[in-house]
Amino acid sequence: MPGQTVVLDRDDMRRTLVRIAHEIVEKNADGQIALVGIHRRGAILARRLQALTSELLEPAVPLGYVDIAFYRDDLAIRPSAPIVHATQLDFPVDARTIVIVDDVLYTGRTVRAAIDEVFDFGRPARVQLAVLVDRGHRELPIRPDYVGKNIPTSQQERVNVRVQEVDGHDEVTIGPAPEPRRVAA
Repeated sequence: MPGQTVVLDRDDMRRTLVRIAHEIVEKNADGQIALVGIHRRGAILARRLQALTSELLEPAVPLGYVDIAFYRDDLAIRPSAPIVHATQLDFPVDARTIVIVDDVLYTGRTVRAAIDEVFDFGRPARVQLAVLVDRGHRELPIRPDYVGKNIPTSQQERVNVRVQEVDGHDEVTIGPAPEPRRVAA
């Protein structure tokens, strides 16, 4: 896309996810982990990480998804209704290490909402965070345990994660942020 710089291509993304999967397994030797992806692209990345970690661990690592649409702290001020996906946590959350997976870590508010939702399903032993990209600009004290790539950005830039399952190809780009939408009066 014009004005976009590719920072991770398909092969870079694959290598990065393999590295993160190994780090997750190494840091959680007891194997009592589950991956929980944040819809939309975080869920896809979690599915990929689940396949990779399950190659390293027996039995397969449980996989779930959360939709944080109704857990957002800006729900009342958003200009449009949220697009809602299904939350699916078909395993016991209690006493497990839950690894929340997202594509881009920015302010930390999405992750906070995901943690709130996970706790509505039980009390995990620990919660960890895996992100493909950490772009900085945190507004909450949230720090990832596993990072694919740190990409320092300005507020006027946007990090775009594209995945084969949604976008037809895998890549991470950085480019100018779109102009804010104006709400008609």
